[in-house]
Formats: sequence, structure tokens, C-alpha cells
Amino acid sequence: MTQPTHEDQALWPPVEPIAAGLKGRCPRCGEGRLFSSFLTVAPRCGTCRLDYSFADAGDGPAVFVILIIGFIVVGSALWMEVTYNPPLWLHFLLWIPLTIILSLTALRLIKGVLITLQYRNKAAEGRMDQPE
Repeated sequence: MTQPTHEDQALWPPVEPIAAGLKGRCPRCGEGRLFSSFLTVAPRCGTCRLDYSFADAGDGPAVFVILIIGFIVVGSALWMEVTYNPPLWLHFLLWIPLTIILSLTALRLIKGVLITLQYRNKAAEGRMDQPE
């Protein structure tokens, strides 16, 4: 398991974790891909060979997506209902696809940001001593 060390700082310039996460790039070099498919984290960086086995975002991205997208969609649907009072089929036609599209997009972005912040803050180092 590769962990961020002082050697990482000497070999690779600092990478802005939020920007790297939003772009889906390696948290160490900022160039390699973080994801091998839409939501699957790659085994390692193709550029600097950083092992991504430390990356464990867990349910964090899903919680953020539920809270953020839920607030946006429910708030917009309520506003539309009070302002225009459209038929129910129009609500379904608008809000279900919008919820799916926004959720999938936000899930990848937030997962990337959480993994890069995990690397930057050395959050995985505490797990090394725990038995699996």
C-alpha cells in the first residue's frame, strides 16, 4: 500500500486536491487517471505509479449527493408546483431524468474530490496498523 511520504513531495510538485478530484486525476502527480471506468477507481496511476489501494471513499459521496441533489430537485419541484401548478406527469417528466443525470455526475465528482483529499490529508495512514 503506497502512502504519501516526504519523498512524494520531493519528486512531485504539490497538486491542488479539489481541482485534481474534479478532473478525475491522480492526487500525487495530477496527470494520471483516477478512475478506470465511470465510478471504478483504477488500481494505480498510469503516470507516477501511485497505488490507489488507500482510496476508500465509502458511502461519503452518496450521502453528499443525496443531500445536495435532493435539496436542489425538491426545492425546484416545490417552487414549480407553487408558481405554475403543472400536471403531475410534467413533474415526473422533468424531475426524474434531472435527478438521475445530476446524481451520476455529482457522484463521480464528489468521489474524486474525497479520494484526493484523503490522500492529501494522509487519512489512510491510520488504517495501516488495523488487521483486515
